[in-house]
Amino acid sequence: MDCKTAQALMPLYFDGELDRATSREFEAHLDECGDCRAALIELDALRRTLREDAPRYKAPDTLRSRIQKHASLPATSVPMRRTPSRWLTLAASWVLAFVAGGAVMTTWHHASNTSFAESQVTRDLFASHWRALAATSPIDVVSTDQHTVKPWFAGKIAIAPVVQDFSDQGYALIGGRIDYVGSERVPVLVYRHGKHLIDVFVLTQSIAPTLDKPIQSQGYVLEMVSLGGQPAAIVSDMGMAELERFGDLLATSR
Repeated sequence: MDCKTAQALMPLYFDGELDRATSREFEAHLDECGDCRAALIELDALRRTLREDAPRYKAPDTLRSRIQKHASLPATSVPMRRTPSRWLTLAASWVLAFVAGGAVMTTWHHASNTSFAESQVTRDLFASHWRALAATSPIDVVSTDQHTVKPWFAGKIAIAPVVQDFSDQGYALIGGRIDYVGSERVPVLVYRHGKHLIDVFVLTQSIAPTLDKPIQSQGYVLEMVSLGGQPAAIVSDMGMAELERFGDLLATSR
């Protein structure tokens, strides 16, 4: 994929509208192209700015009262110039819709800001997993030794995660990497179960989504667990029984 094609697909990728194969091809291009990667980061920053910092204004109550007063005037009191009257009524309806909509949007913004942010986090988690699958290697440090993987994170992130190998149970630690979820650098532990690759994203409390049950996207599953007291997200294409068993193993890690 060249940069021209990637630029055309970027809005579709950003909105989650690309099919799985095209998404992987796009992400493979991102791994090799710093310009397109920077453009995607800028697009995400713009979205976050508009969502969090854009000013919102509420029309004053006096304006609402004046519009309602004019809209409720009897027909006999309206001048015979029908065209301006129709435009006045139409304009009144627009402004009323704007005022009402502004109030609804303000309420919606406060009520759904958290859920919207969480949906972006889950999307980032899936995208990071798919990007790793499309990359030459899904890991930055290759090791089956937990005592090698854990120190590798030291100095690269604020808190090194709990690392444990579960090879005896069928879930082998193969290494780790650092990835981005939202604007945060997070450690990712990488395991393998048969032909399935498993990413375990160790998150901070501030960005960890609250999920009542696992969620699925394009054949992949995301489940939240606890890893040494820290929230963690498992992303893989394993079956649900295998995923739950692995989650139980992580929950016992110390």
